[in-house]
Amino acid sequence: MQIKNKAMLITYSDSLGRNMEELYQMMETYFEDVVGGIHLLPFFPSTGDRGFAPTDYTIVDSKLGSWEMVEKLGEKYYLMFDFMINHISRKSHFFQDFKKAHDNSKYRDMFIRVNEFFPPGRPSEKDLDLIYKRKDKAPFQEVEFADGETELVWNTFGEEQIDLDVTAEVTKEFIRQTIQNMASHGCSILRLDAFAYAIKKLETNDFFVEPEIWNLLDEVKAEAKKYNMELLPEIHEHYSIQMKIANHNYYIYDFALPMVMLYSLYSGHANRLANWLKMSPMKQFTTLDTHDGIGVVDARDLLTDEELDYTSKELYKIGANVKKVYSSEKYNNLDIYQINSTYYSALGDDDKSYLLARAIQCFAPGIPQIYYVGLLAGKNDIELLEKTKEGRNINRHYYTVDEIAKEVERPVVKALSKLLRFRNNSEAFDLEGSIEVQTPNSNEIVIIRKNKTGKIVAILTANLMTKSFQITENERNIAI
Repeated sequence: MQIKNKAMLITYSDSLGRNMEELYQMMETYFEDVVGGIHLLPFFPSTGDRGFAPTDYTIVDSKLGSWEMVEKLGEKYYLMFDFMINHISRKSHFFQDFKKAHDNSKYRDMFIRVNEFFPPGRPSEKDLDLIYKRKDKAPFQEVEFADGETELVWNTFGEEQIDLDVTAEVTKEFIRQTIQNMASHGCSILRLDAFAYAIKKLETNDFFVEPEIWNLLDEVKAEAKKYNMELLPEIHEHYSIQMKIANHNYYIYDFALPMVMLYSLYSGHANRLANWLKMSPMKQFTTLDTHDGIGVVDARDLLTDEELDYTSKELYKIGANVKKVYSSEKYNNLDIYQINSTYYSALGDDDKSYLLARAIQCFAPGIPQIYYVGLLAGKNDIELLEKTKEGRNINRHYYTVDEIAKEVERPVVKALSKLLRFRNNSEAFDLEGSIEVQTPNSNEIVIIRKNKTGKIVAILTANLMTKSFQITENERNIAI
């Protein structure tokens, strides 16, 4: 199915109900016309990181569902799958074969062996300092092979996730087969997780290494194009990297919007938000919340250092049950540039602020994505957080069917569903249309969306201080 210009739900297979079957039932019962697409977070067998350490892309984790259920969802919704192009589980048959046969393994070139990557006597301290990393230790793991030898292999994120050498032919064949398999099961858009880390090159910081990163992206694009599949490279970093990707005509993520939005709603000032909306490309997916934390580094230079610091402090002050410790090593936080919270709780569990944030997201350039917790205006799950000591689990509540039935009756959830239906059905949000952003005064923002012909016009008028807003379409008031 081709990508539709309709809101996309981000969800795990076992979070809106226990499995894909219950997820399908919930979609049919409550959300059929609220979203047009689903980003089905990793549903493959995995050994860690909530699915992001996959062992096998050819099968579905039986606890979550089946390919038949994936395809059933794909009959009604355009689907996004994750491809962890940077790494794979150490329990995968590829890595297990390498451990067993070592240099005789046909997969030996699939992995980055530190003693082959660096010249003799290295890596030096200077080499290690140069590597772009979001944890305090070198991204290497010592592996003991069946022949008794040991050596270091590269693993950027954790012990379960072994990095792949994407330049090796054996890895390229793995990539080709994976793309073909995902296409055969209804994938419309492939999310390339941790894409910026995929190229390692001596004397670089091993993050978004140019021009090699473009060569990789073009190779993957050429393969995906065979199956009419789009790509979405996933990168959390300075917004200028997203702009580079957009200039190469790929879809991008608007990961800067969450923090810029929080600043605007906390301060009541419209200027930073207006400037960002004017800069943003139309070929993108917007986010306020995802399965990860709220990114800080993505908004740097769109907000000054002082404004970023103000926003972070206000988040801890205004946010409901948001504490600094939840984004620290004590709660297994791997990314010091993210703050763990649901978006609803980041806005103090305040319905008016939350609905305004979503209204602005719907009027922003691109296609809105909404995380399943956000779809239900979910609060921080402190119980799950403390039970698991995993910071990001504050925003990963498991909803039962009975819970969902109650949550959808809340006024804020009903209003959000109505807003998303409007966004899905109005022609004013044509991606080939236009956007105009005005700031009548320091606290107000007006966003005008027109379709390609200019005949369908939707206008959002909002006051960031009072959190009040109005939506019209061709001068007709839209009740939310």
